[in-house]
Amino acid sequence: MKIPKTADIAGIINKIAPVALAEAWDNPGLQIGDPAAEVKRVMVALDPTPDVIDSAIKASCQLLVTHHPLIFKPLKSISTATVQGTLIQKAIKGGLSILSLHTNYDIARGGLNDLLADKIGLSNCVPLKVTTTCELVKLVVFVPVDHVEQLRSALFPFAATQGNYRDCSFAAGGVGTFTPLEGAEPFSGTVGVLAKALEERLELLILRRELPRAVKALLAAHPYEVPAFDLYPLLNEGEKLGLGRIGRLPEPLTLGEYAGQLRRVLSAPALRYVGDPSAKISKVALCSGSGASLLHDAARSGADLLVTGDIKYHEARDAEDLGLALIDAGHFPTEIIMVQEITERLGRALVAAGYTDCQVKACRTETDPFRI
Repeated sequence: MKIPKTADIAGIINKIAPVALAEAWDNPGLQIGDPAAEVKRVMVALDPTPDVIDSAIKASCQLLVTHHPLIFKPLKSISTATVQGTLIQKAIKGGLSILSLHTNYDIARGGLNDLLADKIGLSNCVPLKVTTTCELVKLVVFVPVDHVEQLRSALFPFAATQGNYRDCSFAAGGVGTFTPLEGAEPFSGTVGVLAKALEERLELLILRRELPRAVKALLAAHPYEVPAFDLYPLLNEGEKLGLGRIGRLPEPLTLGEYAGQLRRVLSAPALRYVGDPSAKISKVALCSGSGASLLHDAARSGADLLVTGDIKYHEARDAEDLGLALIDAGHFPTEIIMVQEITERLGRALVAAGYTDCQVKACRTETDPFRI
């Protein structure tokens, strides 16, 4: 039976939502717990509230994965006189680690904003506000022809996506030469004798942030004792990632029609909107949770509408001045959708990694704190 440790699951989560993508003010990652602790049960939730932590401990979970972090700022003390201190103590006593994926998951390709865009019927989406451009490195490695596929498969998880294409590589044949010296243990050839080998030059674009792990995977999968490989920093711009998304509806709808559709799709008890209900909506910007700071980005991008949550009165007035329609669908309805998605993605990733005895369950006790 192969049981993952907290650090193993943190590594899987980091592939889904790399911590390096997070906003500077944010604090995703392991909040509480032992990285070396074994994890047999995981619970996924939106918020690390008292009820959620109680539910996770009652369900005998060793790890709670949440969207919102329990700890945002450095703590000067941990006191049970505060709610936060009580929760930290309760989690530690209950053997519960807590890990969060917040703005890194909002920004990541296939993350929360892409999930929301798909949920509300948008296509051809791009980031509304670019916050990072992925740096690329060209990895060139020389490998015997009968080991190319093995090495390619080992490196593909770290390769950069190019547009809507993944698993991109190039290979060309040639002849490599080497003379093994005393003390060498060559894969082929004889010590002191010049050897020639049919090899392929394999090239891939690697995300710079993934480079250490890619090189580690290369060394583990390559048959040679000392593989020959080169790393070339590139001026090519990689994928642009950022906050929010902007895309298009399959066909124009009136603001009133689309607002009604969103209320049903997001299971929102009610929502607020700004603008003429008969106005036609085609190009839609969105930001899960709180996205009022993206009002001007949405207007500059030519959006007819911004869908988000937590809109204040003066922000609504600003939208009117900009000629931008708004739908405030609420913070909770636009983000609770991550619970089922991460439960399923994490479950699949654990099985793919061989951790078939680790269970992942969605928290079912969370409700929107607002009542209508």
